[in-house]
Amino acid sequence: MSPLLSHPTPARRRAGVPLLALGALIASSLTLTASPSAQAAETLLSQGKPATASSQEGEAFGASAAVDGNLSGTRWASQWSDPQWIRIDLGSKQNLSRVVLTWEAAHAKNYELQASDNGTDWRALKTVTGSDGGTDDVAVSGAGRYVRMLGTARTGGYGYSLWEFQVYGDGPPATGGAVAVTGSQGSWQLTVGGKPYQVKGLTWGPSVADAARYMPDLKSMGVNTIRTWGTDGSSKPLLDEAAANGIRVVSGFWLQPGGGPGSGGCVNYVTDTAYKNNSITEFAKWVEAYKSHPGVLMWNVGNESVLGLQNCYSGTELENQRNAYTSFVNDVAKKIHSIDADHPVTSTDAWTGAWPYYKRNAPDLDLYSMNSYGDICGVRGAWEQGGYDKPYIITEGGPAGEWEVPDDANGVPDEPTDVQKADGYTKAWDCVTGHQGVALGATLFHYGLEHDFGGVWFNLLPDGLKRLSYYAVKKAYAGSTSGDNTPPVITGMGVTPASAAPAGKEFTVRADVRDPDGDPVTYKIFLSGNYASGDKRLVEAQWRSTGNGTFAVTAPEKLGVWKVYVQAQDGRGNAGIDTKSVKVVAPPVDGTNVALKKPTTASSSQASYGDCPCPAALATDGKTETRWASDWSDPQWIQVDLGAPTAFRKIQLVWDPAYAKSYDVQVSGDGTNWRTIHTTTAGNGDIDTIDAPTTARHVRLQLKARGTDWGYSLHEFGVYS
Repeated sequence: MSPLLSHPTPARRRAGVPLLALGALIASSLTLTASPSAQAAETLLSQGKPATASSQEGEAFGASAAVDGNLSGTRWASQWSDPQWIRIDLGSKQNLSRVVLTWEAAHAKNYELQASDNGTDWRALKTVTGSDGGTDDVAVSGAGRYVRMLGTARTGGYGYSLWEFQVYGDGPPATGGAVAVTGSQGSWQLTVGGKPYQVKGLTWGPSVADAARYMPDLKSMGVNTIRTWGTDGSSKPLLDEAAANGIRVVSGFWLQPGGGPGSGGCVNYVTDTAYKNNSITEFAKWVEAYKSHPGVLMWNVGNESVLGLQNCYSGTELENQRNAYTSFVNDVAKKIHSIDADHPVTSTDAWTGAWPYYKRNAPDLDLYSMNSYGDICGVRGAWEQGGYDKPYIITEGGPAGEWEVPDDANGVPDEPTDVQKADGYTKAWDCVTGHQGVALGATLFHYGLEHDFGGVWFNLLPDGLKRLSYYAVKKAYAGSTSGDNTPPVITGMGVTPASAAPAGKEFTVRADVRDPDGDPVTYKIFLSGNYASGDKRLVEAQWRSTGNGTFAVTAPEKLGVWKVYVQAQDGRGNAGIDTKSVKVVAPPVDGTNVALKKPTTASSSQASYGDCPCPAALATDGKTETRWASDWSDPQWIQVDLGAPTAFRKIQLVWDPAYAKSYDVQVSGDGTNWRTIHTTTAGNGDIDTIDAPTTARHVRLQLKARGTDWGYSLHEFGVYS
């Protein structure tokens, strides 16, 4: 998916981002009381409006008594059972900001405030638990024509009774209407209901279950658009919550092979009629379902597939497939237009070299879309040089990605700092807005919560913590972050030793941290084995503070290049996060490796698999980047001939992931008669350093049980005098 740049070659892509951020809708149980200053610009919307209820205790206690403005003389009262509800028809859809419930003694202990556009389909505004009656002044966010209090638990044996049910807001939401690309060559604009609309967006990461929680935050950032990569039957709750907050959705349709997480599959767009027919039928179904939904901004067909097809085909066939794919996108666009004349159709790629194919084969697209990161400012030049006759939007953008940055001293991509990432979003937006009349806006990447390798690289709020990048986007879209409490700023992060941290030993991390608001800062140190093992999780390290912005961190046992992260939190929901790489090496062993480059033999070795051939001699060549690998069976052995009886003290085994769970260390004077000097049945891989003071000419590992389904594999078999 997602989670990229106008890059002409396949690239390592970010992960940890869902293809379809869709799920079941739930409501927040947070109860907030609006301050008097927040209420000053509000209008009382409910007084005198039609009200109905699930029941009433008698003729004198009808629902209308709760909207007559009399706070102590008239009231609605329900029958004595659960659940019960009372609803108000505001007459038209209104922006909602606050609900005030003035309870009689028979009050609700638990209830939910809900809104609806049609009086049938309800969405939660706020869930309240443990109310103590009196007056509940509840801040809400959203819009609707109907507002309902659904009582789910009473405080006593009576029913529910309200002196007054007051709903406040600031008028109807912005007018909807058709979305269109208007204007002429080089002077285009997007309009909604005839009014100019600049896309100020973010790609959507949370589940739909959290939509009610996060849409108000997006709105507060100045965001008016979110992007998804797929549309289906589970999309409606997300569209509902977006529309309730004045946000529209670039609704995607996924086509293979795609790009980023979720990508794959090599469709033959020249011959696979069944796939194309099934796709177009499926897409048409959801366009029909949602074409009148106020949350839809446009339809987006495919993601990075023109680029991605190079992972399936080459040469002339690749050209044929790219032409066939973009022709099929045009067929989809024509089908969508036949169903829905009120929303534009676009298609996303991650390579401006895709645009000539669209220009040639997809004239029915209303605009183009591009995913571009570090080279985002180059999109304008590519558009100008290509002589294109359609505008575009950026559907993913932000700081330079893993595939764009140079490698650091340890040979892995040098991730930008927190400050550089924030600057990357500012630069991206400046480049978009700088191409006036052509670039119609952007959905920058990524409003996501994942706190893993990819999440820390791109997410604005990993683990729900707002970063400098979050505020950079807010400033770009809303115009200001004045008055906001902002994250700690990390500079000058370094690691010592960066390229030779002994496994299991401490290394030093340093960072200069400043909180712009003077908040006290707390720290966490994380490690990621993404480059060492493929594990993208961030796991909190064993560490201790040594003062003055320095930390002693215990290196993992597994060798390879790791990422170490400093996370500085201010206790206000903000965090600064910076990262550097550290190369974990085998801990040094005093003495001389008497096995180095000595004759080494084994029961078997792999001739061809992955990086093999992997003969036994590679286990004693002194290089941790080479390895011996056995057949995939038990038992196996590997032995080294020291050339003469030799006194030694320690043996160090540096395992590949294919390790021994059970093995014996044996020695011999003649290579025939062996005695065991060490046994383990609890091997866990990584590095084994064994005390073995003895004298022998031959040293053998008798490998009895594998720790994986693979064979046995050693990077180094060291014997130290």
